[in-house]
Amino acid sequence: MTPGINAAKKAKIPYTLHKYNHDPASESYGTEASEKMGIPGEQVFKTLVVSLDKGALAVGIIPVTAKLNMKQMAKAGGAKKAAMATPSDVVRSTGYVLGGVSPLGQKKRLNTVIDASARNFSTIYVSAGRRGLEIELAPDDLQKLTRATFKEIIDEHAKPWK
Repeated sequence: MTPGINAAKKAKIPYTLHKYNHDPASESYGTEASEKMGIPGEQVFKTLVVSLDKGALAVGIIPVTAKLNMKQMAKAGGAKKAAMATPSDVVRSTGYVLGGVSPLGQKKRLNTVIDASARNFSTIYVSAGRRGLEIELAPDDLQKLTRATFKEIIDEHAKPWK
């Protein structure tokens, strides 16, 4: 069990775990998850940690097929600028390894924003806290567990489904 799975279990929300054989040579963990599970990339979400200009960290949860819009993420986090957090900041704040960062059960509760496109699906997939392990749950349940907000935070030009 990972802290993410334990958080879902403790909250008594419905979820399903999905395992796949992770290839350490994979360059995109999210795309690998989508392909190996046979799930559209728009329904598989990656967890990105950003550093805001005020020194705080925040989490953006977006489809693996999309790019995070830093301006939108900064605005959603109440800041003027956002940049990807350093790998050491990500590991230290979440307790997870890169490629296995779950939005659930993180060491520190960070301001979290879920891209509004998540609401297009009855369930979405996010990392369960380990490479090769995804947790499927309703977007509203993810929102409740992370105390997140739903905002449009992806780059319009990178929406492959448009």
